[in-house]
Parts: sequence; C-alpha cells; structure tokens
Amino acid sequence: MNTKNKIALAACSGMSPYGLVSRITSADIVAETDNTISICMGATSADREGFKNLIKKYPIIAISGCDGDCTRKILEQKGVKPIKNINVMDELNEKNLKPTDVSRLDDNGEICIEYMKDKIKKEIKKL
Repeated sequence: MNTKNKIALAACSGMSPYGLVSRITSADIVAETDNTISICMGATSADREGFKNLIKKYPIIAISGCDGDCTRKILEQKGVKPIKNINVMDELNEKNLKPTDVSRLDDNGEICIEYMKDKIKKEIKKL
C-alpha cells in the first residue's frame, strides 16, 4: 500500500483503564490492518528525533483515554491537528461499558476493546 494512504493512530498513554483500552485498541488495529501505523506519544512528547517528522507525514487519529484529551493536546502543541479525536471514555460511557483495571485486561476490558476497535475501524473507512 502506498504510504500516503496510511493513517496514524496516536493512543493515550495515561495510567487509567481507559488509557489501557486506548493503547491495546490502537495496537490491535495496527496489527490487523495494513493501512495504519501507531505513534508513540511518549516519544512525541519528548521531541524524540524522527517523531517530529513522523507526526507530520500521515493523517492522525487521536485516541484520547479521558476528558483530558492529552493525546490531541500534545499533537496540537507539536503543530499537528488530528483529523479525528476519539475519546474512549465518552464512547464507552455512551454504551455503558467500563474497563476496570489500569494494567490488566479482564472480560470487561476485552469487551471495551472490541467495541472501540469496531468504532475506530469504521471511522478509518470513512476517511
């Protein structure tokens, strides 16, 4: 696939159950599709060499864990406006889904991830 057709996913790296769902959802989508890549928000925040250009190379979907929208804010501070911001907490709350652990997936977490993967994949197809 031509690299210009790729979409980058920038997932929350926060220590909340929603952050965990964000990260795993992003990693799973990248593993399951050939038109997505992931952006490391830690390296982006730290201005690590290579990431300054990478975040400007592809359109980015920001996957924020909570209402802090840190992923979107960090990208915008770096001069990049995401093409879409998806707030995992809001999306899951609308469906009465709730992850329960910051570092381990239980059955609730897996249900949340499957829901978010479906939601984000549908958003990617719209682009």
